Amino acid sequence: MSTKSEIISALEHDQESQTKLLQSFVRAASPNPPGNTQLAAKVLTDYLTSKNIPYETIEPKPGYPNIVSEFSGGNGSGPRVVLNGHIDVFPVEETAPGWNRDPWSGDLVDGRVHGRGVVDMKSGTASLVIAYACLYARRESLSGSVALCAVSDEETGGRWGTQYLIEEDKSRWGGDVMLSTEPTGQTIRFSEKGTLRLSGTVTTKAAHGAYLNLSKGAIRTAAEFLNAVVEDVEGIEPNPPPQIAKYLTDPKVLAVVDEAMGPNTSSIIARPTVNIGTIKGGVKVNMIPNLCTFELDIRLPVGLVASNVMTVLESAALKYPNAKIELTKQDAASNPASFSPVDHPIIDLIKENAEKAGASHAIAIPSMGATDCKHYRYADIPAYAYGCSPLSMASVNESASLDEFFHVTKVHASTVWDYLGKRESHRSLAKDSRLV
Repeated sequence: MSTKSEIISALEHDQESQTKLLQSFVRAASPNPPGNTQLAAKVLTDYLTSKNIPYETIEPKPGYPNIVSEFSGGNGSGPRVVLNGHIDVFPVEETAPGWNRDPWSGDLVDGRVHGRGVVDMKSGTASLVIAYACLYARRESLSGSVALCAVSDEETGGRWGTQYLIEEDKSRWGGDVMLSTEPTGQTIRFSEKGTLRLSGTVTTKAAHGAYLNLSKGAIRTAAEFLNAVVEDVEGIEPNPPPQIAKYLTDPKVLAVVDEAMGPNTSSIIARPTVNIGTIKGGVKVNMIPNLCTFELDIRLPVGLVASNVMTVLESAALKYPNAKIELTKQDAASNPASFSPVDHPIIDLIKENAEKAGASHAIAIPSMGATDCKHYRYADIPAYAYGCSPLSMASVNESASLDEFFHVTKVHASTVWDYLGKRESHRSLAKDSRLV
C-alpha cells in the first residue's frame, strides 16, 4: 500500500473519533460577536495534545486565541503550505424562532451534525486539524513544510486573527500557498468580491406633511438618490485582468457558479451589486422629515476599486441641490476584491483528489462573500478554498453532512501530500503563478 493510500485508509478507520471531535467543537460555543473563542480553542488544543503535536497560542487580544503549529518534512526544502480555518462563528439570534434543538447541541441526526457554526466553519476547521495531524504523523516522508492556523476573529474581519498572524510573521503563518475549508459546495474558490460599506445621511428642509411644495423631505430625496445609486453603480463595467475576464465567460464555469451558489448567481458574479441594508427617518407620519440615514453594502468584483465607485456616488449626490447628502466609508468593513492565479498547480491537485473522493463539480470559481483568504492574497500569497455545502449556513437549524466532513478531510490531506511529494515540479510553477 502506498503512503497516500495509507493516509486515506487511516482517515476512513478513524471516523468515530473525528465525529466526536467535531461534535465537541460545535458544543464549545464561540459566537462573534462577542468573539471569545477560548472554549472552542481548547477543544482543538486538547486534540493536538492527544496526538503529541506541539502548538503555540498567539493571543493578541484577550479571549481571541489563535492556535498555530508547524512542522518541516524530512525530505529537504520545498514549499510551505498553510492550512487556515477559523474558530469563531456567527452569533445565535436568541429571539429567532424555529430551532428544533439547542443551537450548540452538536447532535448527530440522520448523518448530519447540528449546531451554530458547524457549516461556517467548524466542520471545515476540524477537517484541517485532522488532516494536519495525519500529515504530521508522516512528516518524514514529506518535502517542504506545513503550518496550521486555527484563528479567531474571522467573522469580524480578521484583525486579531489571520491579519495579525501574517503581519507579525508572514514567513511562518503566510507560507507559499494557503488552503482553506470555507463552505464552497465542493467547488474550488480562487477569488472573492470586495466590499464597500457606506453610511449616508440626507438632510433637507422640514415642514408640515401637507406642504410638499416647500420640501420633498429627506426620505423621498433619499429614495430617489438610492434608486439612482443602484442604477449607476450596477452599470459600471469592471476591468478585470484578461485571464480572469476570459475565465468568467466560460459557460462551464458559469454553470457551476449557478449550481453551487444558486440560480442566476452567474449574472452578478463579475459585476458590482448594491444592497440598501438599512434606512431610517422621520418622527411622525404627518411631518416632512429633515433627516434620513441609510447604509449601503456594495460588492466589488475583481477589476473594480472603491475609489471608482465613490466618484460615481459623489457625482450622483450633486444632482440634489436642495438637500445635503453625505457619505462615510466604513473602513473597518470595507475591503478590496482579491484573487489568486487560476492556473496554480495546487488547483489541479485539489480537483483530482476531490473527484477521486466523489465530487462532481470541483472546478475553480469565484466567491461572492469575504473570507480570510483575502489577507493571504493581499500579502501576495495564493489562497484557495475547498469545503462542504453552504446550505443552512448561519440559518436556524444549521447542520453539516458528516460524509462531506470526511470527504473534505481526505481531499485536503491528499492534496498537501501530493503537492509536497512533487516538490521540484511544483515549486517553479508556483513561483511563476504568484501574483505580482
